[in-house]
Amino acid sequence: MRRPFALLAAALLTGALAVPASAADGDEKFTIKDPRITESSGLAASRQHPGIYWTHNDSDDGAYLYAVDSSTGETVATITMSGVGSPRDVEAISIGPDNQIYVGDIGDNLGGTWPYVWIYRLPEPKNLRDQTIKATQYVVKYSGGARDAESLVVHPKTGRVYIVDKNEKGGHLFEGPAELSPSGANVFRPVAAVPDLEATDATLSPDGEHLVVRSYFGAIAYDWNGGKIKKKERLGVPFLGQGESVTYTADGKRLMYGAEGADSPVEPQDAPGGGDSDSSSGSGSSATSESGGDGLTGNLKTGAIAAGVLLVVVLGVRGMRRRG
Repeated sequence: MRRPFALLAAALLTGALAVPASAADGDEKFTIKDPRITESSGLAASRQHPGIYWTHNDSDDGAYLYAVDSSTGETVATITMSGVGSPRDVEAISIGPDNQIYVGDIGDNLGGTWPYVWIYRLPEPKNLRDQTIKATQYVVKYSGGARDAESLVVHPKTGRVYIVDKNEKGGHLFEGPAELSPSGANVFRPVAAVPDLEATDATLSPDGEHLVVRSYFGAIAYDWNGGKIKKKERLGVPFLGQGESVTYTADGKRLMYGAEGADSPVEPQDAPGGGDSDSSSGSGSSATSESGGDGLTGNLKTGAIAAGVLLVVVLGVRGMRRRG
């Protein structure tokens, strides 16, 4: 009788100590630990690799992308892009249909004087390891002349690329061609105003229905409305220093905000229109995300369950001894 009981107790204890689902979902706070990443300017949640976030440095780093495991903060793969020359001012990253990564070399530290900027596209690797991947390079121009920008999004269903320019008085959402061409210039045209915000990054929800544009100290949520965006609400953002990045989590329930700097933190906030979810799905503010509906923290609840299982084991062993 001891062996079946021991197996049952082990199974219960294993379940009690299992990692909560939210930790695997990549919707909890983490710190980017790679000493090479000191200017994380963009952030994109992988849909192919749960819990993985792609990021990159701002300028003077080279053609590199980093896959960061949110459960540890460690870089698990470094991608070197080939076929793109020398990146100038990489500011944004987004993942489009078919797990294609789009990188926006769209910054202009000279205040909007460069006659063109670039977008790079490459397939997200199925295996996360250090490797070199050939990217397609696209030349980008704006219909109204050169401008500075740090925000790029790709519609998850159509694959169309959009850019929000950076202007302290507010900018515009620019729409690219229905399909980017690797030959000649791709002209982006303004389709909607993005007022009252100096945009440092933007993100589209996985269903393509919501757009969030952030600045250093705030953010605005929009209904996508087929690209004719409608303002929904102003969002507060966690203060992390020089706030440069934002992305929806892969399930669309949270927004992950990042910043530049060494050992830069990435912190979650509930996403507007993220849908109903229970406490196990990671909904709630940063404070409530670590607690259940009964007020116990996740770690305390896990400890209580484990203690209960241990008590069952002890009582069972004593019972068997008495019967023996």
